[in-house]
Amino acid sequence: MQWTLVIPLKALTRAKSRLSDTAADGLRPGLALAFAQDTVAAALACAAVTDVAVVTDDVLAGRELAALGARIVPDEPAGGLNAALAHGASLVRSQSPGSPLAALNADLPALRPLELARVLDAATEFPRAFLADAAGTGTTLLTASADRELLPAFGPDSRTRHRASGAVELPLEAVDSVRQDVDTGDDLRAALALGVGPRTAAAVANLNVA
Repeated sequence: MQWTLVIPLKALTRAKSRLSDTAADGLRPGLALAFAQDTVAAALACAAVTDVAVVTDDVLAGRELAALGARIVPDEPAGGLNAALAHGASLVRSQSPGSPLAALNADLPALRPLELARVLDAATEFPRAFLADAAGTGTTLLTASADRELLPAFGPDSRTRHRASGAVELPLEAVDSVRQDVDTGDDLRAALALGVGPRTAAAVANLNVA
């Protein structure tokens, strides 16, 4: 099965505010872009992925991610994360009605294509499925088969809300790179321990994240 991924990305100037204890204001937009670049590059390298649609209105991010091969979808609703995902999913479905969809976080700088493929393969067994984040309260990936709506409910405690919506939690092990999103300094250190992509590695080279 070939998947289309929908990745939402807010304006870089507003991204990653919770990294303020690790990176100064002027550095966080570059970190957010590097996270997204490494995420998109890994997703496009996954054999189970046929297309990546990034929903963003950030001009720089759109240009850089398009250069990697992503399709850029303007965030017309401008109503936050779930509205952006619903909009991106609707556009993808209008153009490819038979495509299974997966919503993926943009802050997975350690993402491994083979681990992503394992998660997507497991998700093919269910109409809707999700993968919890490393913290155990959030969600990094939500899937919907070709005949189902995505129904994203990301945000605080999204693990509980996605489960309540009828999505099946995927109890997979050894897919740490798909679970490790980065919101805080501790998250960044955990991602670095897993091994991040080249753009994130370059972006953090001058940060004290020990």
